[in-house]
Amino acid sequence: MKNGAFKVRKKNDRKSLISDIRDHVIYSLSKEVKDASEWDAGNALTLALRDRLVERMIETRDRYRRAKSKRMYYFSIEYLLGRCLGNFLCNMELLDLCEDIFKDLGFDLDEVQASERDPALGNGGLGRLAACFLDSLATLDLPGCGYGIHYEYGLFRQSIHNGYQCELADYWMKDGMPIQIARPDQSVIVPLYGRVESAISPSGEFLPMWVDWDDIIGVPHDIPIVGYGGKTVNYLRLFAACASENFDMDIFNHGDYIRAVQRKIESEMVSKVLYPTESVSFGKELRLVQEYFLVACGLRDITRRFMAQNRNFEEFADYVAIQLNDTHPALTVVELMRYLVDERRIDWEKAWDITRSTCAYTNHTLLPEALELWSVSLIEKVLPRHLQIIYEINSRFLKMVERKYPGDTGKMRRMSLISEGGTRKVRMANIAVIGSHSVNGVSELHSELVKTRLFPDFSELEPEKFNNKTNGVTPRRWLLNANPALAALLTDSLGKGWITDLDELRRLEGLATDKEFRDRFMAAKRTNKVRLANYIKATLDIDISVDSIFDIQAKRIHEYKRQLLNVLHIMHMYLELVDNGIASACARTFIFAGKAAPGYWEAKQIIKLIHSVAHVVNNDARTKGLLKVAFLPDYRVSLAEKIIPACDVSEQISTAGTEASGTGNMKFAMNGALTIGTYDGANIEMMEEVGKDNFYLFGLKQEEVEQALISGNYRPGEIYNQVPEIQQVFTALLENRFSPDEPGLFKWVVDKLLSDNEKYLHLADFKSYAATQKRIDKDYEDSNLWAGKAILNTARMGKFSTDRTMREYAEDIWNIKPVYG
Repeated sequence: MKNGAFKVRKKNDRKSLISDIRDHVIYSLSKEVKDASEWDAGNALTLALRDRLVERMIETRDRYRRAKSKRMYYFSIEYLLGRCLGNFLCNMELLDLCEDIFKDLGFDLDEVQASERDPALGNGGLGRLAACFLDSLATLDLPGCGYGIHYEYGLFRQSIHNGYQCELADYWMKDGMPIQIARPDQSVIVPLYGRVESAISPSGEFLPMWVDWDDIIGVPHDIPIVGYGGKTVNYLRLFAACASENFDMDIFNHGDYIRAVQRKIESEMVSKVLYPTESVSFGKELRLVQEYFLVACGLRDITRRFMAQNRNFEEFADYVAIQLNDTHPALTVVELMRYLVDERRIDWEKAWDITRSTCAYTNHTLLPEALELWSVSLIEKVLPRHLQIIYEINSRFLKMVERKYPGDTGKMRRMSLISEGGTRKVRMANIAVIGSHSVNGVSELHSELVKTRLFPDFSELEPEKFNNKTNGVTPRRWLLNANPALAALLTDSLGKGWITDLDELRRLEGLATDKEFRDRFMAAKRTNKVRLANYIKATLDIDISVDSIFDIQAKRIHEYKRQLLNVLHIMHMYLELVDNGIASACARTFIFAGKAAPGYWEAKQIIKLIHSVAHVVNNDARTKGLLKVAFLPDYRVSLAEKIIPACDVSEQISTAGTEASGTGNMKFAMNGALTIGTYDGANIEMMEEVGKDNFYLFGLKQEEVEQALISGNYRPGEIYNQVPEIQQVFTALLENRFSPDEPGLFKWVVDKLLSDNEKYLHLADFKSYAATQKRIDKDYEDSNLWAGKAILNTARMGKFSTDRTMREYAEDIWNIKPVYG
């Protein structure tokens, strides 16, 4: 220690690292170095890195304290981190050194990294975005951290049996997570259930008291988040649920040991599994408890830190910013009000001003089913005091609306926090909007639709709070770490500046016509295609040609993402070849990856259809060298890191107006893939950046989709009658050509797509999609043309770094500033 400042002692040189790795094998793992396995070696290296990260984390914390900086806390129900070791090595600039060290120790660092399990803390884009944000915050030296839940089991591991998705438990913590740091000394108590008693203070003030509640304990675990260069280390704080010793012992002392154990198990269920099923009432209750658990733990931690610095709560919003990642943490608004009013005894209006000044809300979806609604009766059961506060917020808010729009009962009904139709429900999105000073969408189109389609009344009332923050991805994870072949070429050509300033890639534009650079760029692409082809052979026993177009759709399986449109086109290509004798200009390998929600029948049937089509196509001698189809199971970050760098054509084909942003589209293009996409989400901004000539646009625009659906003019039967290609595909489905052993299996596809109620307009976009695919074939035949387009996609993706996104949030919403090391 010197002048009260923490001194960083651990060095990153070869001698120090080797010494620490050996020490951890012996003293942390209790093994001799000669007996260490790859897994042991990986653990020892991780622990050696953790020592260094902990020192930097303490130094970063002290730096923030000295600067008296305002901090941002990101509340998200999920974080899809991916494997940590490789990312740490890249950001600490230790990858080459550690590869060399491990060679001397007799290990292959790539194989050591492959032994690490993906932390199963998220499901898809929402969680991966949160992880990218944390990376950029630390890289930019911004004071901020994440709050989430320490799930013991992930969503599920996906396996495929006879073409059907099967869900397996994903116990990702089976082998532990050596990088994380348990903080039991900072555990918090979370109250649940109970009832509210009304009392009156001596001064006549109403004093509601939440009593007879059960409690569970939230135990924090920190995962260090290191920025590029290793100077700033923030953290992700995840809370695990544990039973309260107090109520367990109370039951135990009454002689009911079995019930005491049962209560302990029930308490710990809160952080047991990501996304419990909502098909039964217990699942819904557990999900609500999870959301409150996240919020209560996070706020208790924030207020503890705030009070430790002896600050006045009227200054809370000057030092604290909270970002709500979608509606899952919307109860933050209510819990902060409860804390300020009930525990700090702050006047309601002042507490409301503090809450709104602190909270900001990001919306991620326009789909009505994704906007959370909780029944009033369930909230009353689980959080009785919070329901009272929701009613009070609603009453005061609607009085204000009534004053501004007298007599407009329709507007009041739409803006109310309570939906009154049928079962009364609480609208979590409305709570998030009312209780925040900022509401943002995640692409320009989406943000406009948030204002005009999703929250038009709120936008009219407070237009200044609505804004756009287009998503991004971190180039450290998705280019530097995931694509070493391309990253090496970029660094060789541009220097290392692009790693923290992705706009530097613009300098590649001048090389797009340079033959030597084009050849090296496409050689890097081929290296990645060979790696993926080998993985597919080892995993699925499918031989694919690396000279074929790798056409990839990797994302959650959902009707609006239109994997079904992709499969319709594949069936069309197959039938064109085998029935009509028309071969495509270029060989194609169609690759799919993604999970379907366990209760989503149509999505799971789409997976079955993909496998059935793949079985027919891949086993037909007539398609040899021309057409292959592969579905890679259990899509996760580590698999995405193999898939994305190998992609030639990126499928971003959601129905226009349904995808908020998309971030997979950015990852693919950043790695030199060309996009076939609709005029939707961030596709629009990507096309503007890379140029229309380097983007394959097709299909209806959002306003055309909306008009077709609102007017009722969408008649898929008429399209069917006019398009022979669709007729041929549907006939093949009805004649069971893709399900010869299961007659009638895919009749549902024909019925669904011919229904006038089919809201994703598959048939409306089919002809445009197929024609655009033919354009892709033609362009790919000209290798120089294609290489130039691919290079320009990489060169013009600077806007889509989360570094840019985080700067915008920091300046426009959070009002936080970098604190440099």
